Amino acid sequence: MTVRLVLLRHGQSQWNLENRFTGWVDVDVSPRGLEEAQQAGALMRQEGLLFDAAHTSVLKRAIRTLWVALDVLDQMWIPVQRSWRLNERHYGALQGLSKTEMTARHGEAQVKIWRRSYDVPPPPMPDSDPGHPRHDRRYRSVPPELLPSTESLETTLERVLPYWHETLAPQLRAGQTVLIAAHGNSLRALYKFLNQVPDDAITELNIPTGIPLLFELRDDLRVKSHRYLGDPEAARRAAQAVADQTRRTLLH
Repeated sequence: MTVRLVLLRHGQSQWNLENRFTGWVDVDVSPRGLEEAQQAGALMRQEGLLFDAAHTSVLKRAIRTLWVALDVLDQMWIPVQRSWRLNERHYGALQGLSKTEMTARHGEAQVKIWRRSYDVPPPPMPDSDPGHPRHDRRYRSVPPELLPSTESLETTLERVLPYWHETLAPQLRAGQTVLIAAHGNSLRALYKFLNQVPDDAITELNIPTGIPLLFELRDDLRVKSHRYLGDPEAARRAAQAVADQTRRTLLH
């Protein structure tokens, strides 16, 4: 048996456009992001994907991307689960700040460590900060000690994995076709886990916005194959654009 899983990074957000650290801040998609979500839906429709279940975070840029894509697919009726465990990586005290300004203030080397290292988190957000998830009603059912004040990619993976083992894997083992609309780092974490990517290699992985990544998994959920839908060269250019944005931030 082969089962199919699609990872979809949300369309461009307004703070992607403004080059800010977003993290758990609930920023919406930009007009371009809406177009990317529509294109993602069209690519999945062309592939003939019929989903049994969909999952997303509790942040509107991922939720809206899922809505739009499912609308294009005419599959808005399928069950959808939202989980904080699929949220973007928490950028701690950097959230909301300009990446360019932080580079000017802290230096290129330090910002590169915060952004791209596997296991070094940014400075934590104080628990008293109004923006801390402890003060957000959408997380009121989550034990406070589980809510992050900052995260590295390593701790993002630790946060995502329980959702994989408890929710996603059982659906896939049951033969369901599953769609996950989430974020650059929560999806990078899943990609690392599925493909057993070494810690030092995952820092170079860039997932483009709005291009569905289709995994075919064996019945033991080991990866059989994975590919971006649509034009492979377009996906390569989009991933390179994400990498170039990081480099531009570090150079200015």
